[in-house]
Amino acid sequence: MISFYLPFLAPLIFVLLIDSEEQYYGIDDFQKVKKIDTHTHHNSENTALMEAGKETNFRLLTVNVDVPSYPPLQEQIRLSLLQKGQNPTSIDFLSTISLADWKDSDWAEKEIKRITDTFEQGAIGIKIWKNIGMTYRDEKGEFIMADHPRLEPIFRFVEAQGKTLMAHLGEPKNCWLPLEDMTVNNDRTYFKEHPEYHMYLHPEYPSYEEQIDARDRLLAKFPNIRFVGAHLGSLEWDVDELAKRLDRYPNFAVDMAARIGHLQFQSQKDREKIRQFMIKYQDRLIYGTDLGISGNPDSDRVKSNAKATWMRDWKYFVSDEIMEVSEVTGSFQGLKLPKEVIDKIYYHNAMKWFKPTFN
Repeated sequence: MISFYLPFLAPLIFVLLIDSEEQYYGIDDFQKVKKIDTHTHHNSENTALMEAGKETNFRLLTVNVDVPSYPPLQEQIRLSLLQKGQNPTSIDFLSTISLADWKDSDWAEKEIKRITDTFEQGAIGIKIWKNIGMTYRDEKGEFIMADHPRLEPIFRFVEAQGKTLMAHLGEPKNCWLPLEDMTVNNDRTYFKEHPEYHMYLHPEYPSYEEQIDARDRLLAKFPNIRFVGAHLGSLEWDVDELAKRLDRYPNFAVDMAARIGHLQFQSQKDREKIRQFMIKYQDRLIYGTDLGISGNPDSDRVKSNAKATWMRDWKYFVSDEIMEVSEVTGSFQGLKLPKEVIDKIYYHNAMKWFKPTFN
C-alpha cells in the first residue's frame, strides 16, 4: 500500500518544497529587490553614497539635522537639492527645524515659514533631533521636551501639509549606563567619543524615562500625524516595550537606523521572539542605516562601506545563517523573514510612511 501511494505523494512534496522556497529571498536576491534606505545623511557634493545605492537597487532618503558638527541648515538643504537634482528618481530629503532663536516671540512663525520653503523645494517631511530634550532650554532654564506647547504649531503645520515627522528623541537606554554595562559595542564607542551625550555622566539632565514619556505624550496629542521614530524609537533595548507603543499609537512607525545591532543582541537570547516581533509588526518597521557622507571623502571607500553595511543587514533579515558583526559580541542566527515582510521593511513601508516622490 505504501508503494502504491508514493508516486502520487512525490509530486505533492516537490510542489510544497518549491512553494516553501518561493516564500523567502536568498542572499543572492539582494541586487534584484527594490529597496529604500530611509535614513542617510548627504553632507557633501560627492555623490558616491547615492551611486552605491543605484548600483544595489537602493533609493535613499537624506535627512537634514540640527547637529553642531553638520553644515548649517541652509547648506544642508542646498546639498540635498544638489543630490536630488542629479538623481531625482533616486533620492528624497527631509528638512528640519532649529531652536536657536527660541526666545524670539515669533519663533514658531519664522520656523513655519522656513519649513514651508523647504516643502516647496521638495522636502517630504521634517526631522527633530535629540537636542530637543537634551540640549535646548527655555526661558526658565528648563529643558525643552518634545511635548513643549511652543512646538505644537510646528507639528500641526506638518500634519496639515500631509508630511511626515521623523523624530530622534532621547538616546539608547545604554546612554544612561556606564560604558562597561552597555549591551552593544557601537553604543560603547559612540558615548566614549561623545561624553556630552552620555547621560550617565549627566544625572542633572532629563532621564531616559522622561524622554520617552515626553515623546509618548506627543504621540497622544497628535494621533493623526504620520510619525516615524528614528532608531527604533529609542526603544531598541526591548522589543516588548516597542510593541507596547506600536499597539498604543497607530500613527507610530520606527526605522531601524543604527539599531539593528540591538535586534541582533536580543536575537542571541531569543531569536524566535525577535523573528515573531518582526512578522507581527511588519507594517510598522522601516529599514534605515544612518550612513553618511561629508566633506571630500574617498568615493570608493564610501561605496564599499555602504554596500557592505547593506549586504550585512540583508543577510541577517533573509537568511538563517550564523553571523558575527562588530556591533555585537558573539554570534547570532539570521531571522530568515518571509518575502512579504522583507518587501514591506525594505520598500512598501517607506512608501507608505514617507510618501517619497520616487517609485
